[in-house]
Parts: sequence; structure tokens; C-alpha cells
Amino acid sequence: MAMAISDSGASRLRRQLESAGFEARLYVKQLSQQSDGDRDLQEHRQRIQALAEETAQNLKRNVYQNYRQFIETAREISYLESEMYQLSHLLTEQKSSLESIPLTLLPAAAAAGAAAASGGEEGGGGTGGRDHLRGQAGLFPAPGGASRDCAGPGEEGKQRTLTTLLEKVEGCRHLLETPGQYLVYNGDLVEYEADHMAQLQRVHGFLMNDCLLVATWLPQRRGMYRYNALYPLDGLAVVNVKDNPPMKDMFKLLMFPESRIFQAENAKIKREWLEVLEETKRALSDKRRREQEEAAAARGPPQVTAKASNPFEDEEEDEPAVPEVEEEKVDLSMEWIQELPEDLDVCIAQRDFEGAVDLLDKLNHYLEDKPSPPPVKELRARVDERVRQLTDVLVFELSPDRSLRGGPKATRRAVCQLIRLGQCTKACELFLRNRAAAVHTAIRQLRIEGATLLYIHKLCHVFFTSLLETAREFETDFAGTDSGCYSAFVVWARSAMGMFVDAFSKQVFDSKESLSTAAECVKVAKEHCQQLGDIGLDLTFIIHALLVKDIQGALHSYKEIIIEATKHRNSEELWRRMNLMTPEALGKLKEEMKSCGVSNFEQYTGDGCWVNLSYTVVAFTKQTMGFLEEALKLYFPELHMVLLESLVEIILVAVQHVDYSLRCEQDPEKKAFIRQNASFLYETVLPVVEKRFEEGVGKPAKQLQDLRNASRLIRVNPESTTSVV
Repeated sequence: MAMAISDSGASRLRRQLESAGFEARLYVKQLSQQSDGDRDLQEHRQRIQALAEETAQNLKRNVYQNYRQFIETAREISYLESEMYQLSHLLTEQKSSLESIPLTLLPAAAAAGAAAASGGEEGGGGTGGRDHLRGQAGLFPAPGGASRDCAGPGEEGKQRTLTTLLEKVEGCRHLLETPGQYLVYNGDLVEYEADHMAQLQRVHGFLMNDCLLVATWLPQRRGMYRYNALYPLDGLAVVNVKDNPPMKDMFKLLMFPESRIFQAENAKIKREWLEVLEETKRALSDKRRREQEEAAAARGPPQVTAKASNPFEDEEEDEPAVPEVEEEKVDLSMEWIQELPEDLDVCIAQRDFEGAVDLLDKLNHYLEDKPSPPPVKELRARVDERVRQLTDVLVFELSPDRSLRGGPKATRRAVCQLIRLGQCTKACELFLRNRAAAVHTAIRQLRIEGATLLYIHKLCHVFFTSLLETAREFETDFAGTDSGCYSAFVVWARSAMGMFVDAFSKQVFDSKESLSTAAECVKVAKEHCQQLGDIGLDLTFIIHALLVKDIQGALHSYKEIIIEATKHRNSEELWRRMNLMTPEALGKLKEEMKSCGVSNFEQYTGDGCWVNLSYTVVAFTKQTMGFLEEALKLYFPELHMVLLESLVEIILVAVQHVDYSLRCEQDPEKKAFIRQNASFLYETVLPVVEKRFEEGVGKPAKQLQDLRNASRLIRVNPESTTSVV
């Protein structure tokens, strides 16, 4: 009774919720007013929740039923489409065959068709007439066409077909060596290179009942061909090539250890080639199997009477005859095997890639140690078609055309399933191509705004973070695979580094930034690059090799600026002491010289705010030490000689000017002042430059030592104005 009341209450509640004028807010308000307390509300809530769960279960059940019906309907549509296509193809062939028969031969053709039809009925089939009419079609169609052919009803027709073939193709006489050989299909094709998809040549294919003949065109002899290759159908595999415009209507022929790619005139002819090749291979396999069975039946059981009647053979040596081992049968009647192709279709449609690969692994494990009779081969052929579809879907998942969001982890699912399918090399190639597109997109999306150093910080963060994540994901996905994949990753990392350096150089060096800004930017890039060492990836030498040319140009440009500025100051030199006017300015100059490494600058200061040095020498000291500090930030071994030669050129400009002025000056006071400046250069500045260079590089510079030793004061004729430095 209680159950009946509960069911009626649930039905009433369902009708109320399904009514057209139902309003949730009004319903809750009325329910709150009518309830006696919290317990009534809890019970009502439980009833609504139970109703919701029941509705969800019904919805799932209906969706599942509809989905199964959809799959069955789609399968039936596919079957109907195939049958309609075959019917249309047969009607088209009948029409073309009838149109090719001359009017004078119509009575004879009709009689031959009637005889063939009666013969087909007696043999249990009705295709003999169709094949006969098909065989009357022209053996060699117009250029660009394709046609099916069949031998005549006897040996004479087959011989006539091969004779015609011999007349049209040069160098194929060996075809006549095989009895019972006849032409099945032929047509024009275009051959493409397998690696670069470049067009090679026009060919004509002749499909025999047991082999495929490929002949090349003879341009100077219209309608004639030259023998190119002959492939037995036993060792020939046909693979459909997915259309990728402008490369379309192609198929591949696999003949161990080579492969060839051909393009048909259109999709219809391509489909005909694929179908006829498969049908002919299947017919040849069935024919040879029947021949083997007939030969085995003709031999009969082994005879043992002759052996028993031999009086010279010892009876003790008689051994029982070894019974023939029957071919082991493979049980394919299990439900999961029968439904495997359809289950694979469902998994692919639902994007359940893991489930599809699990089913394939289960099948391979089951058939691992079993023979391969025709039913197993047929099952594997059906499964291989699904494997190709699954591979195409996984390849599309990793293509750069898909969304690049989600980082490297978003590719893990497709990569892992490709590896499980034995496509490790393809998975590696697609993964790295996907990540290259992601890195390129991330760099392009960076906005160039504000200071250059700020942009470089963002660029380094985006690039090296992506590179680090890619390396970690690669190590996770391809752990335990072929070590060649790791070599591919190193090559990819070098290519990605080139992409980064292009963006880096365009912003830092092409925009003519100052040497100090360029040095800071390079320092930031080096620091980020060193972080890759945490995962065992050292790309510092690559970034050095890619930046060396730009840094050399920057050093050369800044060296020329310093030399021009020094020469300009030298031209206006009056050899007077500096007056800084205020103690603050003097204190600032002392701090600047101290930061340059000149610790004994106090001895060159005079009374008040005077400095016992020339403005030219002081400015040269600050500029040279600044150049050295910034250049050391850019330093790596490949730049050693460039930096050293630049320093020597800059120092020589100042040294030569002081020496020249000392030789030319006649005023004793100015000459003493020049000597004091020369002493500052030789005894203070040059040792500081030499010491700082050795600290930054790690080894002494012999060229700087030689320069300091050679640049000493030499007594010469006071009237001479020639510098000997």
C-alpha cells in the first residue's frame, strides 16, 4: 500500500515538474509554506533527487539505444552505397562495351552474349556475359583513361590479348612464358617521388591476373610504351594515400624493399585501381589455394605396400609412417573478436584512443603464436584498415593546425598511443613539429613595448620556459624508446634556438641599442640558457655560435665610436688642468675613477677643485674602462681576439696622441704637464686595463703587456715632430 502511494506521489510529482507552466520559484515558495518543518523539506528533496536520477538513467539508456541504431544505420548506408557504386560501375561498363561494338557485329555479339549467358546459368553464375562484353572493349584506351579487360573464352583469346600487349610495349616478351596469363585492367598514371613528392614521369599500368606491368611513355612514338618493371602480385601491397591538396588521387605500391607512388586521373579511376588490385590479388590467392588442394587430393594417402614387399629391407628398420600434420585452426568465433572491427570504429568515433589501442594489443597478443590461415588474414586486413584510420586521427591531433593551447602535456595522449602502435619515429616528428609551431606562435604574440631589456626578459621567459617544458614532456613520453629520438630532440632544440636568436637579434642588435643594453640582454639570455642544465641540456655553446656575428658587429661599431670621440677631443686639446668648480663634482669624479679601478686618483688632485690631469685623458679613461666592462659581459672564447684587438686599437689612439704632443710641445710647463698625463696613462690606466681583462677572461693578455712595454718615453730630437710609437 505504501509502495502504491509512493509510486502515485512520484507520478504526480513528475507530471507537475513536466507541466508547461511550471515555475521553480513559485513551486519552492508554495512548498515552503505548506511544509510543517525541515523534515518535510528533506523528504521532498529526496523524492526530487530520486526522480532526477531516474530521469538521467532513462536518458542514458535512450542515448545508448539511439547510438547503436545510428551505428547500424550508418553501416547499412555504407553497404548500400557500396552496392550502388558497384551497380553504377557495371552499368557504365555495359554501356561503354555496347557502344564500342560496331553495328555490323551486333548480331554476332548478341549470339555470343546469349551463349555466354546460357553457359553462366549452367555454371551457377550470371557474370560470364558481362565479362565477355567487357573483354571486347579496347585494350589500350585513349590517353588518360583506364579500362577493365578480360581474356576471351579460350586460349586463343588470351593469346590474342598478350600478342596485342607485345605489339604495344617494347621489351616484354618474357610475359609469354607464363601460360594462362591475361590482361585484367590498364590505365594511365603519373609517378611521383616518394620523399619529396616531385613528379617523375608518365607511365601506363597493365594489371595481369598474376602480376603488374609498369611501362613508360615513348614521347616520340605515340601510343607506344617501353617496359619499366614487373611486380608479382604475391609480393605487392597496395596502400591508399590520403589526399593532401594539391597532392590527391594517389596510391602507393609497396614491393620490398622499395615503394612507388602513382597518381590517377581522378578519384573514380583511383578507386577502380584500388578495387581491381585487391580483387585480382584475392582471386590469385584463391586460385593457388585451390590448385594446392587439388594437388594434395590427387596424391592421395601415402602408399606403404611397396615398402613391405621389398625382400632386401630389414623388418626391424621399418618405422611407422608419420601422419600428415593438419593445419592448425584458429578460433575466431569469440564475441569480442567478431565485434572487434565495429568496436574499433566506435572507439575512433568517440575519440577513445586508449580503448582502441587496448583492443589491438589484445588481438595481437591472442594471435601472437598462432598461424595465419585465410580467415586470420582477412581479419587482420579489416583491422589494419582501422589502424590506418586511427593513425590518421592521431596524426591530426598532433598537427599544428589544431589548437596549440595546453602546453606540451596536451599532446601526451596522442603521442603515447602512436608509440604503442609502433609509430615511435612518426610520434617524435609530429610532437617536435607541434612544439615548434607553439614556440613560434608564442614568440610572435609577444608585444614589443617599453624598454628593450623588458621585452628581452619576456622573450627569454616565454622561450626557455617552453623549451624546458618540452624537454621534460619529451623525456616522459619517449622514455625507454629508441635513442634516435633523443638525437632528433637535440636537432630540434638547435632549430628552436635559431628561432629565438632571430627574434633576439632583431630587437637588440638591428635596432642599434647601446653596448651596455646589448650586454645586459645577452647576460639575461645566458642566465636563462644555463637553467636548462638542470635537465642535462646544455645549449650555451649554440647560443654563443648564433650570437657571435652580431656581438662582433656591436663591438666593432662601439670601438669606432670611441676612437672617433677620442680623436675629436685630441684635436681640441689645450693641455690644461681640469677645474671642476665644486667639491661635489670633484667627489663624483673620484667615485667614477674608483669604480673604473683607479684607486690612486687622489695623488692627481690639486688644491681646491683642481685635477692635475687633462680633460681628454680623464674622459678617455672613463670611456675605455666602460667599454671593457660591457665587453666582458658579452665575452666568450670565440670573441677573445676581437675584444683584444679592439682594446689595443683604442689605447693606441690615446698613447700616440700623448707621445706626439710631447714631441711637438716647446713650452716647458706644458711639457711637464704632458709628461704627468703620460705617466698616468702608462703607469695607472694601462695596468688597470690589463688586470681587469685578465680577471674577466681568466688568462693574461700578452698583446696588452707588449703595448705597455713598448709605449715608453723615448728621448728624440726636440725639433722632430715624428712619432715613433
